[in-house]
Amino acid sequence: MITVSEAEQIILSHRKDFGVEYVPFLAARGRVLAENIAADRDLPPYDRVTMDGIAIQYSDYEAGCRTFQIVATQAAGDPPPTELYSSFIIHHSSFIKPCIEVMTGAARSSATDTIIPYEHLHIADGIAHIKHEPVLPGQNVHVQGTDRRKGDTVISAGQIIGPTQINMAAAVGKSELLVKKLPRVVILSSGDELVDVTDTPLPYQIRRSNNYSTYTVLRHYGIEALMLHLPDDLDAIRREVARLQTEFDVIILSGGVSMGKFDYIPQALEDTGVQMHFHKVRQRPGKPFWFGTFGERGVVFALPGNPVSTFMCLHRYVLPWLETSLGFPPAPPACAVLAKSVRFEPQMVYYIQVKLRQDAEARLWAEPLEGRGSGDFANLLDTDAFLELPMDRTEFEAGEVFRVLRFKK
Repeated sequence: MITVSEAEQIILSHRKDFGVEYVPFLAARGRVLAENIAADRDLPPYDRVTMDGIAIQYSDYEAGCRTFQIVATQAAGDPPPTELYSSFIIHHSSFIKPCIEVMTGAARSSATDTIIPYEHLHIADGIAHIKHEPVLPGQNVHVQGTDRRKGDTVISAGQIIGPTQINMAAAVGKSELLVKKLPRVVILSSGDELVDVTDTPLPYQIRRSNNYSTYTVLRHYGIEALMLHLPDDLDAIRREVARLQTEFDVIILSGGVSMGKFDYIPQALEDTGVQMHFHKVRQRPGKPFWFGTFGERGVVFALPGNPVSTFMCLHRYVLPWLETSLGFPPAPPACAVLAKSVRFEPQMVYYIQVKLRQDAEARLWAEPLEGRGSGDFANLLDTDAFLELPMDRTEFEAGEVFRVLRFKK
């Protein structure tokens, strides 16, 4: 049996690179960007009006003018007028000057430089009078290129693509994005006691569920895994595992890896050329966890069949491996404060199920809800995370801080 730390190091040392591919930008959410995205023009691309109101020449205001004749109205998307006086019909006076009525998002006319919002004006019969002062030169104008210049990198490679990245990709005309390619994954359940979700189990059978929870977790990363079931038959397992090694990058198994008479998975994996790197980890739940590799980049995670064990090992080992392989930005381990003292005597790392809460000082507290062992997956409904208690001690006091693995967001 190896330690949790050793298991983690071995698994992460076998991270893989599955290449890159272009995908439509609207299908890229949750993927890892594999290219730098540059602005195809200045941002904003023109001097942008930021308030509904009127556009004036500040020099007119500076000279004492407070009353303006509206000579044009410009909506966002309209070409800006290039001069003001062609429509100015009131007798020229130092007390009345022309202006343009403008809407938010419009391109500032080169004949104006300052925007006064409606809230600061009284408008009647096409005449706008300033009722609020002072007016500042250039106010309410978002100047061209002040956010980014043409050619500037607006999204750096290595980011996880979310709504803000999609927003910027659309703004710079990137309808396709180069992203890290996802591995081909198959999820295998095993055991003759398991029937399909649509079947009515006999009194000595149960419905398959670990495969569905694993599938759902992987869907968060955009992975559409294939799900298959293996009987408790060594030859059948060998044939299927050998075939799947030619089609998939990642094989995730649940069950059949312990010491039972019909736990054929480890033997079948080794018989078909999968190199075992470890079998059994000093942890509870999830001790009979098996990890191996095949070919140039194939990996096998053979997880214990008890539902809580499968779920914990998936979050503790499989997902960190996947995120590292895909180039996710590294994140420091999350921690929480133990809310109630716990005693655990076996010399193993203990992953205790906890309910999380945050107090007024933003401290994250973990309330233990231990359940009834690794088969009690109903307890997962009432909890949010696993708290990782180290194996070098037996007493864990309330108020101590430990690593936390969240499985609910």
